Amino acid sequence: MRQYSADLTPSWKKPQPVPEVAAEPGLVVEEPGTGFCGAVIRCEAGTVTLEDRFGKHRVFPLEPRGFLLEGRVVTLVRPASGPRRPTRTASGSVAVPGARARVARAGRIYVEGRHDAELVEKVWGDDLRVEGVVVEYLEGVDDLPSIVESFGPGPDARLGVLVDHLVPGSKEWRIAEAVTSEHALVVGHPYIDIWEAVKPASVGIAGWPRVPRGQDWKTGVCAALGWRVAHTGEAWQRILGSVRSYRDLEPELLGRVEELIDFVTAPS
Repeated sequence: MRQYSADLTPSWKKPQPVPEVAAEPGLVVEEPGTGFCGAVIRCEAGTVTLEDRFGKHRVFPLEPRGFLLEGRVVTLVRPASGPRRPTRTASGSVAVPGARARVARAGRIYVEGRHDAELVEKVWGDDLRVEGVVVEYLEGVDDLPSIVESFGPGPDARLGVLVDHLVPGSKEWRIAEAVTSEHALVVGHPYIDIWEAVKPASVGIAGWPRVPRGQDWKTGVCAALGWRVAHTGEAWQRILGSVRSYRDLEPELLGRVEELIDFVTAPS
């Protein structure tokens, strides 16, 4: 027998209740009407502002049943006042409160230099600890073939390598081709240095300067931006300090790091 409510509306025609979710900064949702998917960056009276992975902003009204969270309909509401535990890590992954670091895997991710390692740690550190993945840096790729041979990648010890300026025909490209195998994956981004993988707007500059060939790139950047040329380490701390989450990085880097994490943690 079909049931009716007190107002004689059939129960199967009444909208089913959906959960209310606080629109905390970093929460990733989708607005189904437009298909726009992004992280919450601001929630004000009656509206929420989302930012997608390319840095585009859209403002939407806080309407009942107005968003999808991991494929499920939800109603976004303004967060309660006071400090809240983050719902997302800096990489955009779902935060796991109280999660303990996993015992390190035999597999590793290698990056070119210390700056690369520090950036990966800042954005993906929480994810890497949960997965038990250790990141090490190489100080260049010239010795990568011997390093890979010494590591001995295998089904239970996969090796992922992130290379700067990996473009067809380059020295880095040839080295990557030589060491890539079933259990060793080398990927890269197109930027001359990891500095360039940080969005200029996040650093507070109009764009990364062009540096003439033959000139040290980091020194040239500092000179063009009016930063202290002799202190590239200081410049890097300024850049790193401007990175708060994946939204401050270029998509070409994001995709490559995620690819390496998936490769190293894939079941054997």
